[in-house]
Amino acid sequence: HYFKWTVLYSNQPIAQIKQESPISEDLNENIDLMEKMNKSTPELTEGDIAVDSDSERNADPCTSSGCRWPKSSDGKVYVPYVIANHYSSRELQIIQRGLDSFSSMSCIRFKRRSNERDYLSIESRNGCYSYVGRRGNAQTVSLARSGCIYHKTVQHELLHALGFNHEQTRSDRDNHIRVVWENIVENMKHNFNKIATLNQGTPYDYNSVMQYHRTAFSKNGKPTMVPIPNNNVSFGQATQMSQNDINRLNTLYKCCEYLTSHDTIYCLQFNKILVC
Repeated sequence: HYFKWTVLYSNQPIAQIKQESPISEDLNENIDLMEKMNKSTPELTEGDIAVDSDSERNADPCTSSGCRWPKSSDGKVYVPYVIANHYSSRELQIIQRGLDSFSSMSCIRFKRRSNERDYLSIESRNGCYSYVGRRGNAQTVSLARSGCIYHKTVQHELLHALGFNHEQTRSDRDNHIRVVWENIVENMKHNFNKIATLNQGTPYDYNSVMQYHRTAFSKNGKPTMVPIPNNNVSFGQATQMSQNDINRLNTLYKCCEYLTSHDTIYCLQFNKILVC
C-alpha cells in the first residue's frame, strides 16, 4: 500500500489566530499562502499532496484497491473522527457544519469515534492537508486555525480523505484547462502533473470545490491555468461542493443501492445524471 497526504490550500501561516479574529473566505489567499507553508510540510506532489512513495495517485486509483471507507450493512459509510480540543467554539461550528453536510447529499456519515481502529484526527497543524483515502489507524486531517477554518476547505479536505484528488489533475484535464507552464514557479511545476484519475463518468467541472484558481503557483501574477476553449470561463471560485462533486461521491460509494426515505431526495437528483 502507498499513502499520501493532501495539503489542500496548505499555504496557511502556522501562527494561530485569536478566537475573535475574522476567518478568511478567500480561496486565492489560501493558495498563495500555501507556497509559504510548503517548507514545513511533507514532500509534496500535485501541489498539495504529500506522499510516502513516488509510486502513487478525481477518485484516486487507490479507491479500487482498498482505500475506500467500508460500507455498513445499512448502506451507510460511517467515517469515525475526533477533533482536537484547541479550536474555538466558532471554529468547531464551522468544522461540524462541514462534517454534517455530507449526510444530506450522500450515504457518508461522519461520526464521533468510540473505539474504531481507523479514524480521522482533525487537528490544527501546519496548513490544511489530508491523506487521500483511508490509510488505516489514525490519519491526520489538518485544518489550521489560521486560514483553514471555513466550509469549502473542510469539505475539500474531507473529500480528499474519502479518496478524491484535485480537478486540475484529472486525466482529461488537457481538454478543458491549458496549463501555462512559463508562468509557474519553477519548483512548483510538478503540482500540475496529470494523474490516472477515476472520473466516475462525470464531466470536467470548473465549479468543483476541488479545482484550484487561475493563478495558483504563479511566479508573476499571470494565469497558470486557462480554461479552453472559452478562456473567460470562471473557475476555482467554489464555496461548497458542486453537483458533480456530489455525484462522484455517490457513485464511488454506491450510495443509491440502499434507499431510505432520507436518501430519496439526493438519489432522485443524482439519478437524473447517473444511474447507480
